Amino acid sequence: MENNLATRCLKVDPVRPETGAILEAGRILNRGGLVAFPTETVYGLGANALDGRAVARIFEAKGRPADNPLIVHVACREEVKHLAKNIPPAAEILMDNFWPGPLTLVLPAGAAVPPETTAGLKTLAVRMPRHPVALALIGAAGVPLAAPSANLSGRPSPTTAEHVLQDLNGRIEAVLDGGPAGMGVESTVLDLTGFVPVILRPGGVTPEELRELLGEVEVEAAFGDRPRSPGMKYAHYAPKAPLLLVEGAPGAVAARLMELAREQKALGRRVGILSCSGSRDYASVGEVVLAGRRENPETVAAGLYAALRRFDELDVDLILAEGLEDSGVGLAVMNRLRKAADRRIVAGSPVSFNGKQP
Repeated sequence: MENNLATRCLKVDPVRPETGAILEAGRILNRGGLVAFPTETVYGLGANALDGRAVARIFEAKGRPADNPLIVHVACREEVKHLAKNIPPAAEILMDNFWPGPLTLVLPAGAAVPPETTAGLKTLAVRMPRHPVALALIGAAGVPLAAPSANLSGRPSPTTAEHVLQDLNGRIEAVLDGGPAGMGVESTVLDLTGFVPVILRPGGVTPEELRELLGEVEVEAAFGDRPRSPGMKYAHYAPKAPLLLVEGAPGAVAARLMELAREQKALGRRVGILSCSGSRDYASVGEVVLAGRRENPETVAAGLYAALRRFDELDVDLILAEGLEDSGVGLAVMNRLRKAADRRIVAGSPVSFNGKQP
């Protein structure tokens, strides 16, 4: 699509958002426009979830595949009854414990939800965000908002208004600038339509937390042919340079990453290294960007997407990324890194990488 819109940036207080900016953004949404806004996870790109034409504009602005479903954001639990049907008791338990917050529930879709929002599926993904700006905007619009991350499809998700404008300036009507998003990775998506709850996308609510309430909870593979949740089929979160993810025990990962970086530097390539504070010092072999502290995966999650975008600014030829332990929030971080790597993943053992998928 052509970048022919004058995108407005409306600054708002993230705790007590100004009424004028929120009402103006609500009017844009009511006219079928698109507004990016902060949530506690990342910035979302909102449209009236009940207006198929408005929702179709999300796909156009992002360059998003039409079979990749969207998440509907609500301001109160009562709205879910008008959007979904046959809501199971487990959903009520989860809403009691995690809403508002970074948990998306997949439920049977009701008749009010247009197929553009569900990507033609019979299910609906819905959550109640935990951010004053997001909740105020939904209230001002008076309708639920379909809102994927506010970035070009496949790019790292935005955690600041500046990231949104890097990708979508001229493609959307407005962005509400409420400062940095806090959590840094998207919500957990939990499918409740089957016999056993299934995590379709790990996020801010961990499998361990869900199992404490529900008992058995499965985790679906990162990629699937028919996506039931955002991010299941396509490569996501990718910087411009190819990313190779090195997984394994910290010592083995550090040794293999150093060897790979030296190999690539000797070939004349500009190497980016995504690392954590407290890891090995890689400064002699590449451009190092720290995403957080290994012992605190929440900090890595918060800094991940900004770190990936930083490599674009550094104009590296390839990125070598340290893996984390994939438990707790670390599972969400590893899910995003595996998507960014698009299956370019190696263990801490000898390997050669020439810029293509090994």
